[in-house]
Amino acid sequence: MARHGYPAEFRRKVLDLLADGRSVAIVAHDLDVSDQTIYNWRRQDRIDRGLQPGRSTAENAELAAAKKRIGELETELAISRHAMELLKEQTSPKGGTRPSK
Repeated sequence: MARHGYPAEFRRKVLDLLADGRSVAIVAHDLDVSDQTIYNWRRQDRIDRGLQPGRSTAENAELAAAKKRIGELETELAISRHAMELLKEQTSPKGGTRPSK
């Protein structure tokens, strides 16, 4: 998955330079980007175009959003559980409330 350090337009222009026949090493040197970064972009582009197996950029974004939402829900659940425990501590078994200390 691409980091947000480079704009999508920049990555697209780099890939266009490679498609025009320029080598990764030359493009990397000219634009001051690491070779590995360009290889990663090229691999992800091939995946997105269905030329290579793997998770597409859209699938990666969907997975990241789902993981973020799961984290939020887990936090909400933990807060709810903690609140229930606090309420249990304040309520006597007969339905009354315990006096505060």
